[in-house]
Amino acid sequence: MKRVKVESFLPLTRITLIQALMALLLVYLLFMSLEIPLIFKTGYGYEYGSVSGDGSLGYALPRSLLVDNDGAARTVFDPHKVVHRSPERRMRETKRVKRLSGLLFNETIFDASDIADEFSVLHKAAKEAWLAGKKLWEELESGKVQANLINNSNTADNRTERCPVSIALSGAVFSARNRIIELPCGLTLGSHITVVGSPRWAHQEKDPKIASLKEGEEALMVSQFMMELQGLKTVDGEEPPRILHFNPRLKGDWSGKPVIEQNTCYRMQWGIPLRCEGWSSQADEETVDGLVKCEKWLRDDDANSEDSKATWWLNRLIRPKRKTQFTWPFPFAEGKLFVLTLSAGLEGYHINVDGRHITSFPYHTGFVLEDATGLYLNGDVDVHSVFAASLPSSHPSVAPQQHLEMFRKWQAPILLDGKVELFIGIISAGNHFAERMAVRKTWMQHNLIRYSKVVARFFVALSGRKEINAQLKKEADYFGDIVIVPYVDNYDLVVLKTVAICEYGVHTVAAKYIMKCDDDTFVRVEVMLQEAKKVPRDRSLYIGNINFYHRVFRSGKWAVTYEEWPEEEYPPYANGPGYIISSDIAQFIVAEFQSHKLRLFKMEDVSMGMWVENFNSSKPVEYVHSFMFCQYGCTEDYYTAHYQSPRQMICLWEKLQQGKPHCCNVR
Repeated sequence: MKRVKVESFLPLTRITLIQALMALLLVYLLFMSLEIPLIFKTGYGYEYGSVSGDGSLGYALPRSLLVDNDGAARTVFDPHKVVHRSPERRMRETKRVKRLSGLLFNETIFDASDIADEFSVLHKAAKEAWLAGKKLWEELESGKVQANLINNSNTADNRTERCPVSIALSGAVFSARNRIIELPCGLTLGSHITVVGSPRWAHQEKDPKIASLKEGEEALMVSQFMMELQGLKTVDGEEPPRILHFNPRLKGDWSGKPVIEQNTCYRMQWGIPLRCEGWSSQADEETVDGLVKCEKWLRDDDANSEDSKATWWLNRLIRPKRKTQFTWPFPFAEGKLFVLTLSAGLEGYHINVDGRHITSFPYHTGFVLEDATGLYLNGDVDVHSVFAASLPSSHPSVAPQQHLEMFRKWQAPILLDGKVELFIGIISAGNHFAERMAVRKTWMQHNLIRYSKVVARFFVALSGRKEINAQLKKEADYFGDIVIVPYVDNYDLVVLKTVAICEYGVHTVAAKYIMKCDDDTFVRVEVMLQEAKKVPRDRSLYIGNINFYHRVFRSGKWAVTYEEWPEEEYPPYANGPGYIISSDIAQFIVAEFQSHKLRLFKMEDVSMGMWVENFNSSKPVEYVHSFMFCQYGCTEDYYTAHYQSPRQMICLWEKLQQGKPHCCNVR
């Protein structure tokens, strides 16, 4: 049989291969014809003014604080004109964002040569912070910081360090450690801390904050100390929260009697104190793990009085015999040794002294046992030893990963074409990861924000710690709701974030109204719009909890020198936790800032009052005051609630979802 040659099939095979390639090319062209319009329509899925496609922050930087490489200033948009962006323009803007990393910051904004002396110091500090921030940002954009952090993490020992289950310190060692015992993994159910000490004898108190004496009065004799469970690892650079404040006052209380006061404090905001004054808690009062909050002790005013003796004899005659009860004296005495044990129960903390239960303090919303990472004692007490036992051997990570929940549902929605009624700028610090996450999961989920009728953004400056900045950039890239203000963060320079909020609200989102709040402020979004719309559309407005004729403090935390503020009163200003201005006021502020005419003051809320007063001289402003913009804590039917911890935010949101704007006052 004759064999067929393979070569005879080659021409047919080549033809088939060419046809197949042409078919694939046709399918590819058809696919591209469908894909390109979709790309132009969505603009790559990135919001103008947030995160660029290459992962850089791009327009996350306020545009008034940037200039082009050739020094040309950016175009200033009309804040009253709504900008409708075509698909082609969105594409151009997306490409433009990718090359913004080479832009230069305009530090000449802070040239204080033509500014009065009382403001020049702050402007000089702002310029220095700006230059330092510029360097940090360039390092962050180059990727060197991230690379160094990765190398350090690879070379470090990745084994999980276990915490000690017990810690014992002598009095000398405890004093050498600034009277703080660190609890690396916090506490857990059943943990207990024992302190052996002795109160000092009463002394004459001359501190005017404790005892204010009038002429001719004798000095007040005081003997008191405090023991605090503190959250040492909650937020770096801030005063740690007092999870439990235990304050025995042997002498010196305003009542003239020995008392024990307990409380909590979060961001310098104290809760409602629990005072134990020697009277036992009422029978119908809430207990803690079945124990009363306050035990009874012998009081001078009820032990020896004639009325007390008469009552005792009367009860003995008319009432049947009952089990004898012994009343102990106040658990602390000057110069007398005591053994105090603090234990963590199921419902709260319990304190025993010399083997007897004295008081119990319920856990407050906002703090958990592992948050208590330090015990601090101070005051009129000599500590002989401290012993902590039954401690947890591991602790949930205190790194940002503990707080950030990288889910798409928490990402900022894409800005849609159309009018933005209200822009909310939220002032935050670089390491406030938990606070930002709590806001994302609560009031930023409001439908007005999800559908871009209201836009909310965090405004954050750079930290001096490079690892914080690297994590912040990662957070900003993912969630798309952070605006970086590129200076090194400083409490006295928070005012720069306020200017950045005005710029973003005017130029990027072109909102009618602009609100400023803090990251521990809970906002009822729909109420903010309702309050703003009560003012006629053609009127400029300034809404908040407004202080009129507020005098300047010359001492204390909010002390201001005469060089900083020579007048005795501030202009009318709304408290910083939450206020609203109209867009024309914001545009005025930005214009003054860009022309180097805007005066800066270290208190940003006072600065806003000063700017509004200047604007008011040329165009009338309607000042709207309401106590519902809560300055301290929360009140029923609030508009905004301040000093709210992340867990309180969740609690408030859950109540609001039920239609009840009620407070979660306990922490």
